[in-house]
Amino acid sequence: MRAHNLYEILNTDFIKDGIQDVDWAKRMPDLDQYLFPPFKQNGGIGLMCDFANEIEKVYTTVFLSDKVLLKIINDDVSNAMLFSHHPTAWDIKEHSGNYAANEQFIRELKKRNISIYVLHHPLDNYGKYSTCATLAERLNIIVEKPSFLYFGAVCGVIGTSNCNTISELQEWYTQAVGHKTSLYLYGDENLKGEKIAICPGGGNIRAVVQEMLENGVKTLITGVTVDNEYSHEVHQLERENHINLLGGTHYSSEKYAPVAMCEYFTDLGLPSEFIDDMPCLYDL
Repeated sequence: MRAHNLYEILNTDFIKDGIQDVDWAKRMPDLDQYLFPPFKQNGGIGLMCDFANEIEKVYTTVFLSDKVLLKIINDDVSNAMLFSHHPTAWDIKEHSGNYAANEQFIRELKKRNISIYVLHHPLDNYGKYSTCATLAERLNIIVEKPSFLYFGAVCGVIGTSNCNTISELQEWYTQAVGHKTSLYLYGDENLKGEKIAICPGGGNIRAVVQEMLENGVKTLITGVTVDNEYSHEVHQLERENHINLLGGTHYSSEKYAPVAMCEYFTDLGLPSEFIDDMPCLYDL
């Protein structure tokens, strides 16, 4: 497929009026020479690196980690596209969160005609392939309504679960992601008949908790839950209002969206592959 045709299809299907992002280009000055000019101008949405004329294969991922980029380089492919939820790598412990991808690896992708296309908030926005809808499906949450407007995107859902207790729900989350999860038991252990909020990734923020309180919701499933200097205030708000908090890491709570996007690209006639990465358990 011609690369510009694929980009236009993605733009039409996912980039909606009103959705903004966080000016990613300013966070990666060392990569400036590789960034597609509109990406630098629109806050970091869509085509990040315009390195290919033809797309014969698509890789999908959550972050542009060294592991992900090395996998593609070691595959020795060309004329491909890397579809990523984030235009960065991620590590709270060593890098305070998002940080720029390795310039050496980006340069190598350019040599091999492998473009990078990014949908951050547009992929968070509620829909079939969104981070919130795919996590809800994976956890068997029955969605009642989309919620949590952030930067013009509806980034979460409110629904219900068949789990009777918060411990049962945590166990289900742990089995789903395949590693330990966190539980901050600030509220009631009983879940029967209670609503549950899902806002993956960095969804543990004051605005989400306030909307939960307005809707009578006392359980939040998200990704990053570590109680640190950045998040201490929202943890205090959750303690005061008896809101239970479940975390599964930034990566694992969001990975089901790029996994689902493989189906999207396959339907377009493009072979696709999700590249599994390592969750950062410090997030918990």
